[in-house]
Amino acid sequence: MSYEQAVLALEKDWQTNARWRNIQRTYTARDVVRLRGSIQIQHTLAELGAKRLWNLLKNEKFVRSLGAMSGNQAVEMVAAGLQAIYVSGWQVAGDANDSLQMYPDQSLYSVSSVPTLIKRINNALQRADQIHHMDALNAHHSVQDGANGNAAPSVPYWFAPLVADAEAGFGGTLNVFELVKAMIEAGAAGVHLEDQVSALKKCGHMGGKVLVGVHEFIPKLNAARLAADVMGVPTILIARTDAEGAHLMHTINDPVDEKFMTGERTVEGYYHVRGGIELAIAKGRAYAPYADLVWCETNKPDLGEAREFAQGIHEKFPGKWLAYNCSPSFNWKKHLDEKTMLTFQEKLGELGYKFQFVTLAGFHTLNASMFELAHTYNLEGMLAYSRLQEKEFEMEFEYGYKAVKHQSFVGAGYFDEVQTALTGEAVSTKAMEGSTEEEQFRVEAPEHVIN
Repeated sequence: MSYEQAVLALEKDWQTNARWRNIQRTYTARDVVRLRGSIQIQHTLAELGAKRLWNLLKNEKFVRSLGAMSGNQAVEMVAAGLQAIYVSGWQVAGDANDSLQMYPDQSLYSVSSVPTLIKRINNALQRADQIHHMDALNAHHSVQDGANGNAAPSVPYWFAPLVADAEAGFGGTLNVFELVKAMIEAGAAGVHLEDQVSALKKCGHMGGKVLVGVHEFIPKLNAARLAADVMGVPTILIARTDAEGAHLMHTINDPVDEKFMTGERTVEGYYHVRGGIELAIAKGRAYAPYADLVWCETNKPDLGEAREFAQGIHEKFPGKWLAYNCSPSFNWKKHLDEKTMLTFQEKLGELGYKFQFVTLAGFHTLNASMFELAHTYNLEGMLAYSRLQEKEFEMEFEYGYKAVKHQSFVGAGYFDEVQTALTGEAVSTKAMEGSTEEEQFRVEAPEHVIN
């Protein structure tokens, strides 16, 4: 395909493909084709994930997601039925970063860290897919050969789309461009950016946040979109505003921001602004043409406030998809009763919040479960661990939980098959044959179920 043909094809796609309806770009198809190079490299996981995520958002009432800190956590999420995985910058800062440090959520970690976690998660999902694809085929052939056994087990779609945190971009537009490219190379389906000053970035539930002006954030959104276009991936782009809980702004150079000035400055020179839902709506409206979803970070779970933001965006952009952080920073029981919590996400979905996620689910489950085990183990020894194991057996029997058989879960049987393919069926060094797991971990009803 010639340069002109490639430009015309891309222009036609932007004009006619429903995927790009109401999406604006500040650059041209010629810019994209010129920057792609002579070879268009395929990024299969990112492309499949982005297309799947877009279809889920389009066809489902809403998509639930939890934040994963490791590949194993992501595998368990998919096994339990979740259709998308969230990759949290907070969790990366707190533990899962390339800097090998524990940081607060202030963009202190190495910029390569989120792409590394994305790759780690996708590698784990790929291994789970390989194992279960192999097991399904083996069960199918076993039945065909007349051997005893059940029908081939159902295999979930393991390659759940990953939505990843690009923070405030770790710098300017060029930093955003390179970061989003790295995320796509690692297999991200979606990314989000927030409208804070990169050098001062804070968790949305911290104080001291400094917003950037509209004129500074929109180029970052376009840098992210340009990166995706250059990579040839229809990445889902989420624009987040922290304006609801922020009261400082770096620059005032746009009418959207000027209306919220107080006229005061800090000792550092930052502008005081009237933060709140009205500023969040104003900024969300400014970002909406350049993003697939708009997200307003909030300080508590409040359907009234969520409705106000949704109506404010939809008044100007009817049907615009929204995202909602069901944050662990909220004391949920303090704000909502159990009955309201049961329907909270459904009601958000009715307002247009299509992607809903618990950012720090991995962090809190990891810490709470380990502390509980360590505490009881310190008091009761192996009885405490056996109690955990019995819970795993129960989940295996009732829900199909697999990790209790830890050897096979991580692929010991898969690599036995690799060895068989290389050596032949007579191979005598298979890891699973004669293993204690194979002999002792039989799927059967737990004692309390039998009785």
